[in-house]
Amino acid sequence: MEKQERKSKSHVLAIPVPAQGHINPMMQFSKRLASKGVQVTIVIFSSKVLKHTHRLGSVEVVTIDFVSYEGKLSSDDYLKQLRATVTRKLPELVAELNNSSGHPISCLLYDSHLPWLLDTARQLGLTGASLFTQSCAVDNVYYNVHEMQLKIPPEKLLVTVSRLPALSALEITDLPSFVQGMDSESEHSLLLNHVVGQFSNFREADWIFVNTFSTLEEEAVNWLASQRSIKPIGPMIPSFYLDKQLEDDREYGPSLFKPNLDGCMEWLDSKETGSVVYVSFGSMTALGEEQMEEIAWGLKRSDCNFLWVVRESEKKKLPSNFAEESSEKGLIVTWSQQLEVLAHKSVGCFMTHCGWNSALEALSLGVPMVAMPQWTDQPTNAKYIADVWHVGVRVKANKKGIVTKEEVEGCIREVMEGERGSEMRRNSEKWMKLAKTAVDEGGSSDKNITEFAAELARKFHET
Repeated sequence: MEKQERKSKSHVLAIPVPAQGHINPMMQFSKRLASKGVQVTIVIFSSKVLKHTHRLGSVEVVTIDFVSYEGKLSSDDYLKQLRATVTRKLPELVAELNNSSGHPISCLLYDSHLPWLLDTARQLGLTGASLFTQSCAVDNVYYNVHEMQLKIPPEKLLVTVSRLPALSALEITDLPSFVQGMDSESEHSLLLNHVVGQFSNFREADWIFVNTFSTLEEEAVNWLASQRSIKPIGPMIPSFYLDKQLEDDREYGPSLFKPNLDGCMEWLDSKETGSVVYVSFGSMTALGEEQMEEIAWGLKRSDCNFLWVVRESEKKKLPSNFAEESSEKGLIVTWSQQLEVLAHKSVGCFMTHCGWNSALEALSLGVPMVAMPQWTDQPTNAKYIADVWHVGVRVKANKKGIVTKEEVEGCIREVMEGERGSEMRRNSEKWMKLAKTAVDEGGSSDKNITEFAAELARKFHET
């Protein structure tokens, strides 16, 4: 009864960046909040998901027609267009929801990549909460760039702990790509400004949430929290794979991609425990033809079973007849239900681009990794996977920037075989238990979400 009473007193409007890797954690945070009695409406600006209003469990989902974010990150025009559209549509939507729901919206929960939404929240008389969807270590790097404590490009080969407090000593190649200065000059400048801009009103937002958990990044969390109050609420993955507090919460929800099942789970069922290498480089990574060939032959040379996600647009880069020639050991699909795959007993290793959502999923499900970072925050995530959490190995590229088939084979064998592989599996199991503890009832992340819900209810009473 108390939950129902609280539910009528606070209504949060959540707005993710319209990219899958941003929609997923925002959707999960919305579900968690709803489970605490908060009414939540999430708005997705994309033409790729269902266009009508519908519900996902306790969360109302509103979709507004707009071009999807995938592949548009470097477009200044796109970001300006998104800002103009959201700023124009939001006041109408808030008014409409206030009338139709009977519960006025009191808080705007927005992706940290859209910091200007705090101004909109203020104009609408709402409180503002920001969700940071990268690791806290990466947040620390961007924050130090914003505060001009770290120059771009970095001056030394090693970024010391005194320059970036609470981070392991990072070489330049461990920093996010925009901070390394490895992108083309104009693109680099735009993207760097974009990611660093997350901190433009860091101190003004009413709440700051981070998709991580305290024990995973204790030093990084404590240091950023010394600058202002922040709340880790992760890992934001469906409850079924962690604490099982949320009934039937097996999927993230709205998807911009159609999973290609292709007998994927049946194929995994036919393989021995821990015998499969799962390979996926996310929704945006595009590898060159030479690199795709090296990965293909590296997988074949490893002699392991493999499930490889190759998006339709990337298939032409595979060596001719590779799928047929390797069909005895391998299965190639255009998309997969990644959580289901990682949770499957036959999967023994995840070869990943180290996107933060993928890294959190592997950590939460106890799967060791072969880290093959590409850009943005991925090099830093790879550093932590290999050298801080000790749950994987990081590939080394040759002078041409190519990861050779020999390197792919060697890294896979290191994770799948021998004492080092066993140690990684033990560490993976440790982090899996800590992830579950964080989101389970009374855990550190669960407490932060509960406190947020209580604070929203309190603020409602005060108005």
